[in-house]
Parts: sequence; C-alpha cells; structure tokens
Amino acid sequence: MKIDFTKGNGLVPVIIQNKTTLQVLMLGYMNEEAFTKTKEEGRVTFFSRSKNRLWTKGETSGNFLWVKDIQVDCDNDTLLIKVTPEGPTCHKGTISCFGKDEAKGFLYQLESIIHNRIDTNDENSYTNQLYKKGINKVVQKVGEEAVELVIEAKDTNDDLFKNEAADLLYHYLILLKTKGFSLSEIEAVLKNRN
Repeated sequence: MKIDFTKGNGLVPVIIQNKTTLQVLMLGYMNEEAFTKTKEEGRVTFFSRSKNRLWTKGETSGNFLWVKDIQVDCDNDTLLIKVTPEGPTCHKGTISCFGKDEAKGFLYQLESIIHNRIDTNDENSYTNQLYKKGINKVVQKVGEEAVELVIEAKDTNDDLFKNEAADLLYHYLILLKTKGFSLSEIEAVLKNRN
C-alpha cells in the first residue's frame, strides 16, 4: 500500500467507517507516523492538527476505533479505514460526528449480535435457545413468521405489518447462522443477479 503524504504537506485525510453498518463515523488526518502506529497497534491514531501531535482516538474517553480494514483511494492520497468502534465516536457522545446512528446497515449489526449470543452460548438468550433446538425448529419459526407477515400484508394495520416484517427478518438471520451463511453472502447473490 503506497500512500502519497506529499500532496497534503505530510497529511492525508482519513475517512472512518463502521465496518458492520458502513456508517461514516468521522474524518481525521494522518501523517506517516500516525499511519504506522495505526497499523502496528490496530487502533486508529491520527495526527491532531490542533494539538500538533499524534492522537489515538479514545486515549482519554476509552472509545477506541479498532481497525478491521484499510483502503487507499485511486490517487493514493486518501484513506478509508473500516473499524469496530468501542462506544460513541464523536466527542459529543453520538455514534457519528455526522449525526445520529442510522437504521441503514443495522441488519449487519443485528447479525453480529445474533452470532455473538449463539457463539457465546448465552443461556438467557431467546436467539440461542431457538438455535440450540436445531434446524427444524428454526425453519418452523421462519415459516410461522412468513405466514404472519402475509396475513398482515392483506390487512391495513401498518404497525403490525412492519413488526411482522421485522420478526421475519430477525428469524431469517437466525436461519442463516444455523445454515452457516452470512447476510453478505446472500447480498452478493442479489448483487450478481443485478
């Protein structure tokens, strides 16, 4: 990965994006030293223009940005870093410096929650309890939710319809986990059909 630090007088802009939801969290700047430290530690470190020093995001708040992927743009002078944030990103306490948490992309976060409850064998989790009953029970529940959604689709109560649609998506994600697939794999199939 070759990064051109010369165009911006030693600094390159860095877009920080949530790896799971794809929401843009913030924009910062890195010099070569900050980039090296980020790669070595796996946490995002910027060059703070106001403090005139390296600044690891979360060094005072504990809200670190854990690096999952680093990409450089076509001109080699801007970085996109996908992260798993530990707490809110913005100093104002919001998920993003660009506003509130968005619902778009939440399915991936929910998928991660479902996987975690199953992988950690959370005994108090409905998700884990259903998963442990096996494929037949999971498929049965997906079928029930699909029928309930169809029934509500023929009615006029929008709230009930939306709730049944949410129930179906939730149980569908459990089915994907049970079958050993991820939402992104299904999304790729749809993308290839386009």
